[in-house]
Formats: sequence, C-alpha cells, structure tokens
Amino acid sequence: MHLEIDRADIRRAHMEPTEMPSSAAPGTVVMRLEKFALTANNISYALSGDFLDYWGFFPAREGLGRLPVMGFGRVVSSAADGIAEGSRWFGFYPAADHHVVQAAPRSGGFVDVAAHREKHAPAYRQFDPADPALSPEDESYLLLLRGLFITSHLCEDFLRDNSMFGAAQVIITSASSKTSLALAHEVRRNGAARTLGLTSAANLAFVESTGLYDAVATYDTVASLEQVPSVVVDMAGSAPILRAVHERFGDALSHSCRVGATHWEASGSLDGIPGPVPAFFFAPSQLVKRGKEWGRDVLYSRMDSALAVFTADARRWLRVSEGNGADALLSCYADHVSGGVDPSVGHVFSL
Repeated sequence: MHLEIDRADIRRAHMEPTEMPSSAAPGTVVMRLEKFALTANNISYALSGDFLDYWGFFPAREGLGRLPVMGFGRVVSSAADGIAEGSRWFGFYPAADHHVVQAAPRSGGFVDVAAHREKHAPAYRQFDPADPALSPEDESYLLLLRGLFITSHLCEDFLRDNSMFGAAQVIITSASSKTSLALAHEVRRNGAARTLGLTSAANLAFVESTGLYDAVATYDTVASLEQVPSVVVDMAGSAPILRAVHERFGDALSHSCRVGATHWEASGSLDGIPGPVPAFFFAPSQLVKRGKEWGRDVLYSRMDSALAVFTADARRWLRVSEGNGADALLSCYADHVSGGVDPSVGHVFSL
C-alpha cells in the first residue's frame, strides 16, 4: 500500500494497493515501514516534485508521484551483504507500508544504489541504523524535525556564509511552520541577525508563544513594517505575500530566498517584483559545500548537536499525534495541503 498523488493536482491523492515481496531479490532489502512523519515540508516536496525531482525518488505510474517521508523501517528480507534481517533503519521512504531498496553498505549504514537514484544527493539515499536508546517519543520527534531542521540549519548556514548579505534582519514568512521555527531558532542561536516572523492572524498567538522570533507581525501589516536592511526567507510560497515584502523593503532587501510553499495555492508570477530576484535555496548544495570544506563526520556532528538543542526546545510547543491506517493518513494529508493543520501538533503515522 502506497500513498500516490496526482502530480498535476496535489489535492488529489489515493492509496494504491501494492504487495510487499515475500523475499528479497539479489542485492535488495525488503523493508516494512513502521512509522513516518507528515509535515508541511512533505507538501513542499510534492509541489517541487518535478522541479527538484522529488518524484524521481520512488517511481510510480505515469502522472502520479509517491511522497518522500522520513521514517523508520525494519528489514523483513535481505539479499544484500551486511544488512541483517530484523535490523531497523532511519531514512527517506515513500509514504507506504513497505519499501524495497537496492542496497549497498556505506558509512555505517547503507545507500540506495538503484540507477534512478544516482543523481540524487547522498543525504536522500542514506539509511542509518536506528538508535536503540531512543524512546518511541524520541523517535517521533526525530521523524518530525530532523528533515526540516536540516533544511533550516543549512539555510541559516548559507545566509551566515554570505555574511547575511549585509542584512541586520531575517524576515521569515509562514512563521508558524516547523521549518520556519527551526530557522528562527538557528538564527537566534548564532546571533548573526534579528528575526521577524510573518504569519496569519489565526496563528499569531501561537507564534508569539514559542518565543523564537525577535518580533512577529501579521501579513496585513507588511506595508507598515520598518524598512531596515533585511533578507527574506520565503516559506509560504505565496506570490502576493512575497511581493508585498519586496514592495515594502525595496532596496533595503539584499537577498530573497525561496524555500517552502505552505501557501502554495497563492503561488503565481513574480514578474516585475522590486528588489533582488527571488532565488530558490537547495539545501543539498550547501550540504555538499560544507561536506567538502569540513568533512562528512564534522558536518554531521555539528548538525546532530544543533538538532538535539532544537528538539529539546521544541518539546515546549510541539505535541506529537500518532495516526494509524490509510484513512487517517489521507485525511491528514488533505489537511496539510489545505493548510488546515494546528501548528502546535506534529503528525506521525503507521500503516
């Protein structure tokens, strides 16, 4: 059973009946997916599925896509050297009840070496052994936060790597999203600039309650914001919101970084937008850059340490909700696509 999405209209999704192989083919492992997270970050994967080839991770029938999620899976059959049946692994999976990987041992874990995965960043193909010391709750927070945190951590690192483009302030749209909250946390932790979160009136109280932003404002007040040297990180993907920020800040805006798409239905043309041309941030590019400069072990040690700090803090404002079965997953997916999810809740599923 796999969640499949209409690539032309991500609001249309269904559960495709699929059968888990009874035994692994040579060089592969068959994995039963035990739990996975669903966040707004996954919706961004769907929206940029063709542009950034997220649909290429797990091929489906023509016109359909299988959604990448962070999950834990257990090997139920193995015909790959060094990967034991019964072992448990953390990594990217399709939202499904099982996954088959053409596997090769590497760096303490294994990677998907199927031909269709060759062009994808190693971080998306790596499976790491599950930490037996983690409680089920710890695992849920890891699933909910690690993927989006790495995006935010690397985005902050990119901005700081470029001296914040000379800005004193980072404006973050969709401030209630977990990716935005993680970015605000990282900017504050490293102290290179102040943060201004932009959110809806409905989510204002929640965003303020996290205490992660230096200031919070609603979208309808953008035209009255103080014009200080700023960069904007757009997690909303809303052309009207981003245009309003550009029109207000103009030459005071030194860089415009597009990351997410929580307001995807308001996407549209940005032709003629004043200020810097919005540029997409692709986290794997910064990951590769830092890996070459620092080495993989140093890079991942720094990211894991930073994630531990963020996760400990996130327990203040994030509650885990566990769901079971296809109907619950489809319902929650629809809520995420429509933007109707409580930002203080994180959703973890099992099929």
